[in-house]
Amino acid sequence: MYQRTNNTGFSLVELMIVVAIMGILTMIAYPSYQGFIKGSNRSAAQADLMSFAAAMERHKAASFTYKAAAVSAADTGAPTIYHKHSPSAEPYADRKYDLTIKQAAGSNYILEAKPTSSSMQSGDGSLLFYSDGRRAWDKDNNGSVSAAEYCWSC
Repeated sequence: MYQRTNNTGFSLVELMIVVAIMGILTMIAYPSYQGFIKGSNRSAAQADLMSFAAAMERHKAASFTYKAAAVSAADTGAPTIYHKHSPSAEPYADRKYDLTIKQAAGSNYILEAKPTSSSMQSGDGSLLFYSDGRRAWDKDNNGSVSAAEYCWSC
């Protein structure tokens, strides 16, 4: 008499179906994950720009001008009154944005967070903060800010 044995493993076809499903899910989820990471890095840069703006206000309260807040008492460039990178809580080597004073006059300034070329933020466009409270994101990364880009969440 013939006895039937019960196989308790997976067949090759079942295993291939599971691998195919996992591949499809990965193809869908990974770009969303990358978008989430880029957005969170951009949010950290926005928070750092706001803290940088507060440092500029403290500088003005002490010196009665926004001038000379950069390296070597210059009006533009890397700041001496705040971190030179963002996220500021991480080491400089892991930076996603470089923070600079784009313009500083006696009564106004423009701060910029420019994505570094070595991070995944490369090509994401600069974030700008103006002394009058305006915020801009050069979303199309063309080097100029259009009227539709005067927001951080556009």
